[in-house]
Amino acid sequence: MRDQIPVSIGERSYDVLVGRGVRSSLAEVIHGLGARRVAVVSARPAEWVPDTGVETLLLPARDGEPDKNLATVEALCAEFVRFGLTRNDAVVSCGGGTTTDVVGLAAALYHRGVPVVHLPTTLLAQVDASVGGKTAVNLPSGKNLVGAYWQPAAVLCDTDYLSTLPRREMLNGLGEIARCHFIGAGDLRGLALAERIAASVTLKAAIVSADERDTGLRHVLNYGHTLGHALEVAGGFVLRHGEAVAIGTVFAGLLAGALDRIGPGRVAEHREVVEFYGLPTALPVETASAELICLMRRDKKALHGLAFVLDGPRGAELVHDVPEHVVADVLERMPRQPLGRLVDPAELHGTGAPVS
Repeated sequence: MRDQIPVSIGERSYDVLVGRGVRSSLAEVIHGLGARRVAVVSARPAEWVPDTGVETLLLPARDGEPDKNLATVEALCAEFVRFGLTRNDAVVSCGGGTTTDVVGLAAALYHRGVPVVHLPTTLLAQVDASVGGKTAVNLPSGKNLVGAYWQPAAVLCDTDYLSTLPRREMLNGLGEIARCHFIGAGDLRGLALAERIAASVTLKAAIVSADERDTGLRHVLNYGHTLGHALEVAGGFVLRHGEAVAIGTVFAGLLAGALDRIGPGRVAEHREVVEFYGLPTALPVETASAELICLMRRDKKALHGLAFVLDGPRGAELVHDVPEHVVADVLERMPRQPLGRLVDPAELHGTGAPVS
């Protein structure tokens, strides 16, 4: 069984395929693009990459924040030149969220844009990074500060890839699924994993179709991300993106309550949903509130003062000029734990069985 989910944005429209074995559609997608050569950038073994049907250059990559930078983008583009890749050819990513982001940005910049197809191999990449056309890399001062909008030609979310993932990597993706509960997806807790993926992608596809370039509605996809990104940077990326977003989601509920946007029951629901997925809900004791506030001021949404996507009477929406003293008070009231206790020590090294 497979789901075919359209992302409808005019001439940049494409489909996201979700299901077992959908990576076998890659050659058909490449043929439809008319490409004669393909550069495949893969953070996974060569056998994970399906046949493209054309002359192919396979470039190794590494998932993880250390390589999510402009140096990696430049190195990839240099390889594209050596291979003779033209604007009529294509690039394929095969890996997790960081690989998807880096390859997407390289494709957007090379020759001012070549087609890119994403084969996301982690849960996080399937429900988030691969869909929507946002590509970005980090600077030492913050997450995703350099990027571009570049929609893929297709996204193939093969759920067979997920069977090999360690528990912590699955939890990383569940952090993004948990926040979908508060931005319009409804309660996904009773669904099977493949159904959660399809529901999350369907929600994101609808939002991107309505607002491709973050002029309004698309801001809701950043639910939990303002604090989440700050936590990642402050902790040297010991916390994975989905783990940090999960904590950010709990914080968003508390902040919305402090601003009288939602009642106590809805505030508690934020923690309940995050805990259901086995994700952390406390702040690292090592990180000071002042440092987090400083980092949140650099958030791309913060045009004037602090800005957060928050739940409210009309649902989730972007709220500007949130008083800093309220943010500081909510941070101080959140429970704290040592960073090493927020994640099972065994999972820090990627061990543990996948979760369903």
